[in-house]
Amino acid sequence: MRILVTGGLGFIGSHTLVELLENGYEVIVLDNLYNSEAKVKEKIEKITGKNIKVYTEDLLNKESIEKIFDENKIDGVIHFAGYKAVGESVKKPLMYYHNNLMSTINLLEIMKDKNVKSFIFSSSATIYGDPGTPKYVEELGRGKTTNPYGTTKAMIEQILEDLYISDNEWSISILRYFNPIGAHSSGLIGEKPNGIPNNLMPYILKVASHELEILNVFGNDYDTPDGTGVRDYIHVVDLAKGHVSALKKIEELGKGLYVYNLGSGRGYSVLELINTFERVNGIKVNYKIVERRAGDLAEYYADSSKALKELGWKTEKTLEDMCRDSWNFMKKEIG
Repeated sequence: MRILVTGGLGFIGSHTLVELLENGYEVIVLDNLYNSEAKVKEKIEKITGKNIKVYTEDLLNKESIEKIFDENKIDGVIHFAGYKAVGESVKKPLMYYHNNLMSTINLLEIMKDKNVKSFIFSSSATIYGDPGTPKYVEELGRGKTTNPYGTTKAMIEQILEDLYISDNEWSISILRYFNPIGAHSSGLIGEKPNGIPNNLMPYILKVASHELEILNVFGNDYDTPDGTGVRDYIHVVDLAKGHVSALKKIEELGKGLYVYNLGSGRGYSVLELINTFERVNGIKVNYKIVERRAGDLAEYYADSSKALKELGWKTEKTLEDMCRDSWNFMKKEIG
């Protein structure tokens, strides 16, 4: 089975490519390198011992994408490509709506025309908004999102639901991620954001490596065990394996629309993550407590029991693994 992976050289995409290749799938990669690097291709090939074909194209260029489908027999698509920085989305909402929605619509229109109707979508826990409970189950459905990035994810989910209603020949799996961190055990691939990081672990890494001076911890007066925000962190390799499980499920069941949370099922506080990182790696992370950020929730975590029951998937790696593998990748990057 040959899978087109959009955004395949990015953080989650690259780890998923490794898992796909190691599970016997053929892959075609599409990535415009907006938030990734071309050299990731060689690193994936080094890890897997397999060559991959990469197209440096943009999903907004419909003619180029049609050509990829014409040149390759594609059986299904895993769609990672899209802008993903929450803060940037608030400052540049039109850019996010245009890119994330139009690129997805272009892709789905081409797939429909070429009769390729197997699709896995990279969604997010942000679609739940603030449901009034820290434990997120799929049945909660989409809530009021708090930023344009999250809204694009929710809107694409709605598009996919409407598409399936209009044509139930599709096999669609929507995967709602929680907070992926960590890196491949080889240290060759991991998360390397451009500029100032938007997420906690990349920021910790830049402070630990002295690229940034100090980490701001936003609030220590939440109703949580240590007062700092609690999130569900998941190792990126576990997350990548979730995509393989979802793909196998689509192959087994065929037509349908499936929705799954992919998370560890428990929450870790900001200070718990920092303290674990320091203990596992023997390194100090300078931080200071500052005021809360508007829109941040005190606590949320996944109920991933549906993924366990229907996909046979669950996380295997610990918070210690996430911290160790993240720093191992960073050390190799900085030499």
